[in-house]
Amino acid sequence: MSELLPLAFIPDHRPPEDSGKDPMLFAFRNRELLVTQDNALPNVSAIDAHDIEAVRTQYLGRLAERHCFSAELDESFRPPDGFALRDLRMLFGAFDSTLHALAGRAVQIVEWDRTHQFCGACGGPTKISSGDRSRACPECEIPMYPRLSPAMIVVVERGDEILLGRSKHFPPGIFSALAGFVEPGESAEEAVIREVWEETRIVVDEVQYFSSQPWPFPNSLMLGFTAKYASGEVDTTHDDEMEDAQWFHVDAMPNMFPGNISISQWLIQDFMQRKRPGR
Repeated sequence: MSELLPLAFIPDHRPPEDSGKDPMLFAFRNRELLVTQDNALPNVSAIDAHDIEAVRTQYLGRLAERHCFSAELDESFRPPDGFALRDLRMLFGAFDSTLHALAGRAVQIVEWDRTHQFCGACGGPTKISSGDRSRACPECEIPMYPRLSPAMIVVVERGDEILLGRSKHFPPGIFSALAGFVEPGESAEEAVIREVWEETRIVVDEVQYFSSQPWPFPNSLMLGFTAKYASGEVDTTHDDEMEDAQWFHVDAMPNMFPGNISISQWLIQDFMQRKRPGR
């Protein structure tokens, strides 16, 4: 299971008059984070020493007594000696869970700010709102909030077996939990039933909430569930994304993504521990 972002972090959209000592800065070129060569978050003084300028900056809030900012770097930016640009996926394990969660928050806010400089209705420039984390068009008065796409992810159980699938985009031989986006007008539980049916032609029931995880690749909120097999035979021939899906016995699990960083892994590990305690 993931560690919750501690209450010591207080989100806020209003930048302070004084950023205080040693503020934290999450600077991104596109979706790559600026770090030191040993994958640590650089301090602001080191960034200032290299005259690294941001296109835009955003205030995130406070972690304990440290103010936290995000920043957009120009696409032409090249890291100076001692720095590197890393995809957030590469920093699992290098950052602690709190820092990685903040980096995930930061990249989504940077992307939202970058892509909402102009109104999608009239094309006019937008302005930062004072009351909340949004931009607004002065002419249309349309608020524009950071994008968040809810998605469900589920493990389907049939006794000591679990239903796992593999996307055509996965590395060879890798299987994972089934997942998909929640459609307008449906609950997350309804999305579970629909997605499992669409991908595998399996009917499920007893859908139970498990946990959630923010997943900034690019802007999902993963809602984890377990479900029980009700009826049907696995058939993936009609689904363009699903390459294969199979039932796996708890004693004969397939190759899966390494580590313990995603809710898919937490769901599968929970199933295995319930079926084989102490393993």
